[in-house]
Amino acid sequence: MQHGYKIIIVNMKKIERKVHRMDVDNKSAGRCASEIAIILRGKNKPEFEPHMDCGDVIEVFGIANISFSGKKMDQKVYHHHSGHPGGLKTVKMGDMFKMNPGSVLRKMVKDMLPDISFREDMLKRLIIK
Repeated sequence: MQHGYKIIIVNMKKIERKVHRMDVDNKSAGRCASEIAIILRGKNKPEFEPHMDCGDVIEVFGIANISFSGKKMDQKVYHHHSGHPGGLKTVKMGDMFKMNPGSVLRKMVKDMLPDISFREDMLKRLIIK
């Protein structure tokens, strides 16, 4: 019995990686990060497979004027621990954004991607200008 489904088998050698350009000037950071995560994962393609890295390259520019709602710049805090006793480091989002605005967006996108073996490979295709 045939249902009319077409099965697409993806070969890693045949994957075409397109370059997407995104201007995030005066756009919401969370909405931009979720769109970037979808493109990096490859969920916008019909040949998407959850166990394969079939995403595209994305270039982001205008990051200095990205907008955040509420009081996130003052209240949101990022933590990092060195593994040693007393090694907890805390940085406010506003301070991190002043030092490097791209690192805030990169962290947001990283948290939106699934924790799989090729997550770092997907993040390498995120180019922030």
